[in-house]
Amino acid sequence: LKTLFLVYFQSNITDPFLKKHLLVIGAQSQRVDQALPQERRAPVTPSSASRYHRRRSSGSRDERYRSDVHTEAVQAALAKHKERKMAVPMPSKRRSLVVQTSMDAYTPPDTSSGSEDEGSVQGDSQGTPTSSQGSINMEHWISQAIHGSTTSTTSSSSTQSGGSGAAHRLADVMAQTHIENHSAPPDVTTYTSEHSIQVERPQGSTGSRTAPKYGNAELMETGDGVPVSSRVSAKIQQLVNTLKRPKRPPLREFFVDDFEELLEVQQPDPNQPKPEGAQMLAMRGEQLGVVTNWPPSLEAALQRWGTISPKAPCLTTMDTNGKPLYILTYGKLWTRSMKVAYSILHKLGTKQEPMVRPGDRVALVFPNNDPAAFMAAFYGCLLAEVVPVPIEVPLTRKDAGSQQIGFLLGSCGVTVALTSDACHKGLPKSPTGEIPQFKGWPKLLWFVTESKHLSKPPRDWFPHIKDANNDTAYIEYKTCKDGSVLGVTVTRTALLTHCQALTQACGYTEAETIVNVLDFKKDVGLWHGILTSVMNMMHVISIPYSLMKVNPLSWIQKVCQYKAKVACVKSRDMHWALVAHRDQRDINLSSLRMLIVADGANPWSISSCDAFLNVFQSKGLRQEVICPCASSPEALTVAIRRPTDDSNQPPGRGVLSMHGLTYGVIRVDSEEKLSVLTVQDVGLVMPGAIMCSVKPDGVPQLCRTDEIGELCVCAVATGTSYYGLSGMTKNTFEVFPMTSSGAPISEYPFIRTGLLGFVGPGGLVFVVGKMDGLMVVSGRRHNADDIVATALAVEPMKFVYRGRIAVFSVTVLHDERIVIVAEQRPDSTEEDSFQWMSRVLQAIDSIHQVGVYCLALVPANTLPKTPLGGIHLSETKQLFLEGSLHPCNVLMCPHTCVTNLPKPRQKQPEIGPASVMVGNLVSGKRIAQASGRDLGQIEDNDQARKFLFLSEVLQWRAQTTPDHVLYTLLNCRGAIANSLTCVQLHKRAEKIAVMLMERGHLQDGDHVALVYPPGIDLIAAFYGCLYAGCVPITVRPPHPQNIATTLPTVKMIVEVSRSACLMTTQLICKLLRSREAAAAVDVRTWPLILDTDDLPKKRPAQICKPCNPDTLAYLDFSVSTTGMLAGVKMSHAATSAFCRSIKLQCELYPSREVAICLDPYCGLGFVLWCLCSVYSGHQSILIPPSELETNPALWLLAVSQYKVRDTFCSYSVMELCTKGLGSQTESLKARGLDLSRVRTCVVVAEERPRIALTQSFSKLFKDLGLHPRAVSTSFGCRVNLAICLQGTSGPDPTTVYVDMRALRHDRVRLVERGSPHSLPLMESGKILPGVRIIIANPETKGPLGDSHLGEIWVHSAHNASGYFTIYGDESLQSDHFNSRLSFGDTQTIWARTGYLGFLRRTELTDANGERHDALYVVGALDEAMELRGMRYHPIDIETSVIRAHKSVTECAVFTWTNLLVVVVELDGSEQEALDLVPLVTNVVLEEHYLIVGVVVVVDIGVIPINSRGEKQRMHLRDGFLADQLDPIYVAYNM
Repeated sequence: LKTLFLVYFQSNITDPFLKKHLLVIGAQSQRVDQALPQERRAPVTPSSASRYHRRRSSGSRDERYRSDVHTEAVQAALAKHKERKMAVPMPSKRRSLVVQTSMDAYTPPDTSSGSEDEGSVQGDSQGTPTSSQGSINMEHWISQAIHGSTTSTTSSSSTQSGGSGAAHRLADVMAQTHIENHSAPPDVTTYTSEHSIQVERPQGSTGSRTAPKYGNAELMETGDGVPVSSRVSAKIQQLVNTLKRPKRPPLREFFVDDFEELLEVQQPDPNQPKPEGAQMLAMRGEQLGVVTNWPPSLEAALQRWGTISPKAPCLTTMDTNGKPLYILTYGKLWTRSMKVAYSILHKLGTKQEPMVRPGDRVALVFPNNDPAAFMAAFYGCLLAEVVPVPIEVPLTRKDAGSQQIGFLLGSCGVTVALTSDACHKGLPKSPTGEIPQFKGWPKLLWFVTESKHLSKPPRDWFPHIKDANNDTAYIEYKTCKDGSVLGVTVTRTALLTHCQALTQACGYTEAETIVNVLDFKKDVGLWHGILTSVMNMMHVISIPYSLMKVNPLSWIQKVCQYKAKVACVKSRDMHWALVAHRDQRDINLSSLRMLIVADGANPWSISSCDAFLNVFQSKGLRQEVICPCASSPEALTVAIRRPTDDSNQPPGRGVLSMHGLTYGVIRVDSEEKLSVLTVQDVGLVMPGAIMCSVKPDGVPQLCRTDEIGELCVCAVATGTSYYGLSGMTKNTFEVFPMTSSGAPISEYPFIRTGLLGFVGPGGLVFVVGKMDGLMVVSGRRHNADDIVATALAVEPMKFVYRGRIAVFSVTVLHDERIVIVAEQRPDSTEEDSFQWMSRVLQAIDSIHQVGVYCLALVPANTLPKTPLGGIHLSETKQLFLEGSLHPCNVLMCPHTCVTNLPKPRQKQPEIGPASVMVGNLVSGKRIAQASGRDLGQIEDNDQARKFLFLSEVLQWRAQTTPDHVLYTLLNCRGAIANSLTCVQLHKRAEKIAVMLMERGHLQDGDHVALVYPPGIDLIAAFYGCLYAGCVPITVRPPHPQNIATTLPTVKMIVEVSRSACLMTTQLICKLLRSREAAAAVDVRTWPLILDTDDLPKKRPAQICKPCNPDTLAYLDFSVSTTGMLAGVKMSHAATSAFCRSIKLQCELYPSREVAICLDPYCGLGFVLWCLCSVYSGHQSILIPPSELETNPALWLLAVSQYKVRDTFCSYSVMELCTKGLGSQTESLKARGLDLSRVRTCVVVAEERPRIALTQSFSKLFKDLGLHPRAVSTSFGCRVNLAICLQGTSGPDPTTVYVDMRALRHDRVRLVERGSPHSLPLMESGKILPGVRIIIANPETKGPLGDSHLGEIWVHSAHNASGYFTIYGDESLQSDHFNSRLSFGDTQTIWARTGYLGFLRRTELTDANGERHDALYVVGALDEAMELRGMRYHPIDIETSVIRAHKSVTECAVFTWTNLLVVVVELDGSEQEALDLVPLVTNVVLEEHYLIVGVVVVVDIGVIPINSRGEKQRMHLRDGFLADQLDPIYVAYNM
């Protein structure tokens, strides 16, 4: 194995040639010593100095803070990216989000990041360039490397809006990414090269073609060839260009995700390295020697020193000025511990019922600057035989992780907490002065252990001092990867044996002085500074964390001052000392025989060790003094480097291939590769222990010699269990490693240490990472620490705080995805940060060959901290997933990372007609067709049937029932504003007809635009037009507060409908000619405007009677959700048939009253408002929806007051009631609101039923008597204004659950309620009488079977007779109104609705005794999005997104150049905007297998909605591309 290992002696070899040379002779590494010229070893010699000058030109750091190999590798990797450039869009941010706070307002965060136990790395290990010159050179060098030469002809920098040269940012990543590692980008092939903008100029081109700038923005075309020019579209084009990377070869195997959609499984790389070594042998540590005067237990040791040498110093504590605050002698420690023991046992509770008995657990809550009080309490517990559980001081009630500590205390049954006076005073108090119960904590009695609070034990009381046994001595807490806290129990035997093993390994002798900078409550700090020190009567100098913050050199000064033999530090303490040491002259470290590096198991600690040695070698520090150790809460000390006197015994180190490590294989790297990990050994196995390494997952099988595994230890000196968790204990503390044949290697159990590593030559232990920091991405293992180190090697000093960086993985779509979160410096600009982020992505991609899913920067000091100032990793991850991290910069790269999406769908050719039609069966299923009742067979005494025209019905009613009220209009207070009887309506219509003929001089068949607010005038004007033989068109009047946007639509309808005249009220008449109107449209081109407030007094000579029922009765204009204005022609025959169909379905008679709260301008709303009452004679109570804005209860109060049985509303009205009246149901009940008489409440809609809204409406008003089965929906569209409508008879509407993934493939698969990916669909009401429906394939026009998804085709007497268009291109749309099936019944003429849906025969029976066929509408074809060969309905994606975060109130999606754009409305502070980007991306990936291209966060109310409450997604798209939305944030996902 030696050939695998390079053990080099010299820690500061940086000469690349020399390194290669060494690798070649790695096999004879023992002889390298002679091969090296003598002067190479000296710290700074002429040759190394000249080398240092030579390398300065290339921008390396000052040699004393030598950039370690890794930083160079990162810079080289970044330099490699300069070859190809592309522009990448930087996110757009609203001004208010960018405003920089003044520098004074910021307190820089503790860079002290000792992220204790969090598995996040101390990046400080990199040695920072403090010399300004070093960092400037570095920056210059990198900018050269990244931007390439200054003469570069690429034009990318101009595409940045405020662009500095940094604009090509991320594209370089994409250009260089390892293709085999990334998925096919979104299919942007529809964008041929002719359209795409020139981003890269060919190198040879002349300089005349300048790059297109944002000012005049590139010209782009939309899918339909509409040229668009804007900044946004330019950015999207950049994104599309960047994503056009070569696609990977297809993968062979898939794992099936439940059904058709197959998620790709990452195939193992055939070239991946595999372990080839022999099976490893377990390594045995030296024998644990038995020294005669070793005490039988730790309490016995304390007793011995406390009585024999009471004056010997045990512990010296420091204040924040570095002055000795207090010296605790062994005598004082002994008497104080006795007092504590006595008080715990006898002074808590009563004599009969003591609160604490031997064996109980007690919490120790002491601050980091009071080790003396802690020590007395800890030994007091040992003497009293109670079990101390040391924990951190809870600073606030909601401290990061403090809740989990509370759970630990609860599970240990802790009822008493020991604390110091100062700490007790500092705890948060309630107003009454009590300490509140912390979140998740049990109820505790706080007991102060200062001498003055303790009583002296009586003379006859003496603690019972036994030999060490298997009782629990103490419980050390451990924070897991997921944030949960476990308690590791350590027995008294283990405690003693561990102290003995440390004493032997470290060669401790009596009365040595040791400086401790570590946390004394746990881990290495506790074991050396509190326990082993007492066994050997040593003197501990304890340096509190608060002093280190003020004076990072304090520990070195104390080593000099006390001539300390041993110091316990972390690599960050060495790093700080390096940064601060310049002004110190008289430092002498020659007294140190051992410098214990507690986090030596973090592979990145090596650079701190090397740099520290380099600087302090001249101050008497010897190389062999540095002793890294590896430890874990479960196995205690795992390995430690022994201090030797022989300076010829060099430390071991290996240069390992990072690529090999990701496969768990050890490969010594040849230096050509950029990605290497240099690791140092952490010494030998502990005395009396056996160590082996086992495979990290699955059965604990021994590793091969060249394989990385989890280190396992078998020894007495380890933890024994997780307190109270037997299952987890078994998996960790009772492991039996096996050989390849399956035989256990020992009868004794081993303990998993949680460390990943291997045992190298000579029994040296090497650690390459922690299990907790492991992230398995597509089958390769990456260590969080390594990723942090790479990120920090990208010149972080200017942009982020070194120690404040967290790396973790989140699971999205069956794989782990890497997330990096760092704290941004307040003085770095948006440009800088974005540039740093894009470089980090490049670096990680090059070095680790793994994509980063999300990189987020948060403001300084905002990441949750551990008690010692490190980053609380699990809490950070939790905040990220909850969307409450509030980052100030986010870069998501799902296109690069997500490589396991299902294959794009290939459409299969349909089955030909010959094979499938057999009678009424298609492919063995009943043809999907259904019809309402047959109009011909219904015998009813319908008097209105005698008349062909509605105008005749009105005249007949005016004669037979002149005073019967047809219409009642309510005002906003619910009072009657106006009403019309049959004769009043007839007379007004006559006067209007006279006006049209005399003042308007209109001919028979002329078109008249009716621009009225919802009300009675509109109805009278409509019938006036019929009486005069004109064709009316109802138009929504312009909104007086919003003329600029609403008036052009009015003008457009008037022009497109070729209206010869415009009738309206006096008020609107003035508005149309006002100055505001003139600003919006050309007011001179209005047709003749008639004001109907002033009507002539006479009657017409005759009332016009049309010659033929097929002539035009009226035109119905409507703007579809896709933004198309379409007018359809309704003939007299169709109008009468329509009214009759509704009359029969809803059983309408003159005695009935119907409440209508709808807009009366198009579709079914207009028919119900204006036509049905005249035909059926019932009274319509009209409630204009706009009145509900002032009085939301108006509609329901009217329904209750008039005892209405049938009512119609729109979704917007229903939403207004649900949101506006949700909290008022009690007061409405008190006002007598009663909805128990309502038989049908129908939502008039042209979309898939909004089941969530109808259900919450039903639930909300159930208490007011509303029957849930009363609420239903109707369905209509342009070709037929009402196809379905829930009538009075017939079964209730049914709901089915379909698989959303099958729908994308145009298939219907019914599933159980609540199954994953299920989507509830509600039936859209009953099919109206006289209507026939069939489901046809929209492409082949063949009929489909039952429960198959296809286009809904309709045949009925009230179909519209065609589109009314001015351009005469009806041929395009003609098949919408007269299509025939391609096979089967090819005679019937059908109209195509443009909606996808399916029919399903149910078990229910219709009124006529037949089995009931239910129609389910899925969505409009022109709204659906084709992505990756599948059909997505926007509403499904929007529903997922709205669920993703509480602040998302509304969402709309659309596609642009095959990128999915998600627009979300944020209800919250702008600071939350960036939280939404990862959450939106995650949920769409998880639930829809789609990668979001752009996330746009906007204010509430930006997504446009039409009068029916439908989203206008195309308007939104146009607004976005034209830069009109004023978004809070736009993120372009890479």
